[in-house]
Amino acid sequence: MCLAIPAKVLEVSGDTAIVDFGGVKREICIALLENVKPGDYVLVHTGFAIQVIDEEEAMETLRLWEELLSSQQVEV
Repeated sequence: MCLAIPAKVLEVSGDTAIVDFGGVKREICIALLENVKPGDYVLVHTGFAIQVIDEEEAMETLRLWEELLSSQQVEV
C-alpha cells in the first residue's frame, strides 16, 4: 500500500523544497513537478512530491487522516 501525505511548501531551492507536515519540517525532492512554489500544497511519497493539490483538498485529507488515526488509538 502506498501513502502520500499532504504538506505545505515553505521554501524552494532548485529541485528540493522544505515542507511542513503539521509542524514537522522536512526537505523533499520536487524534481518530478514543475513550478512548485512556496505556499503550494503537495502530496509527498517517500520524500518526493508527486502532485500539487489545492489547499481545500489538503485540509480535507489531513482531517480524514486525523479522524482515522484517532479512531485507531488503543488504550493501555
